[in-house]
Amino acid sequence: PDLAQKIMDKMFVFDDVMKLDDKAIQMVLKEVASDALIVALKGAQPELKEKFLANMSSRAAETLREDLESRGPMRLSEVEAQQKEILKVVRRLADEGTIVIGGGGDDAMV
Repeated sequence: PDLAQKIMDKMFVFDDVMKLDDKAIQMVLKEVASDALIVALKGAQPELKEKFLANMSSRAAETLREDLESRGPMRLSEVEAQQKEILKVVRRLADEGTIVIGGGGDDAMV
């Protein structure tokens, strides 16, 4: 089980959340606490931050931006731990059939 978890961690990393469609991102936002999201996004690529912000109300996005700017430097281990927690939520939602992971492949959705 430990090796399986390590393999899963390598197969789907936080940057892969970019592959989720907007509806899936909105579902993830409903499930994730804002504090966890702030910490996780501290170490995220700017494009991924913008993808999350674009799927929030303008007020919530502005609040998140302010919180990201006001929060000082954080330990990488803390950021990675929160990113893993968000990935667990993404996997759970995918297992439940609520969202689809890995869009952009050759298999078109109809």
